[in-house]
Amino acid sequence: MNTHLKLTLASALTAAGLGTTAMAGTLADPIVTAPVIAPAPVIAGTDWTGFYGGLQLGYADVDGDAGLLGDDNTYGVHIGYDYDFGNFVVGAELDYDKTDIDLNGGAASIDSVARLKFKGGYDLGNTLIYATAGMARADTSVGNETGPFLGLGLTYRVSDSYSIGAELLEHRFDDVGGTPGADVDATTFNIRASYRF
Repeated sequence: MNTHLKLTLASALTAAGLGTTAMAGTLADPIVTAPVIAPAPVIAGTDWTGFYGGLQLGYADVDGDAGLLGDDNTYGVHIGYDYDFGNFVVGAELDYDKTDIDLNGGAASIDSVARLKFKGGYDLGNTLIYATAGMARADTSVGNETGPFLGLGLTYRVSDSYSIGAELLEHRFDDVGGTPGADVDATTFNIRASYRF
């Protein structure tokens, strides 16, 4: 056998052997890697505890006996404190609205309303829904009147320091101007912006 034929045969056998080894694999068990499971993200709760203060802009509609009717825009300020118990939030607030509501064609007017509020609500994270009640004092051209109010509100936390919200309140003032039976119902709606300390 000549040398050239020997080299060709040796090359062919070597290539066949390498191919067989590559296809045969090994006798060792395959290594199986367990999948990595990332933990579910934890959403941090919002703590509503603390002082806050801000501005409000709204609308008031007055409906009463003896022609005591009127409506106008309102604007004002508020300051309060909330305490977060986890799912529930309670708080107290003082607010003041300036307005100029003519009643009975200008025979009387409401110039401002101040309120002492107590509220309780449910913590939905960045949103707080609440009910509120308390006493309101209306400064009118025929004297100051005090009466109860109740309402509903919603506050949304835009950031740790800022929140926006809305509030609907229903007020009741009896014997306005010392006149028996001159009772007034007043409904107010305010858009609010607050800074939380």
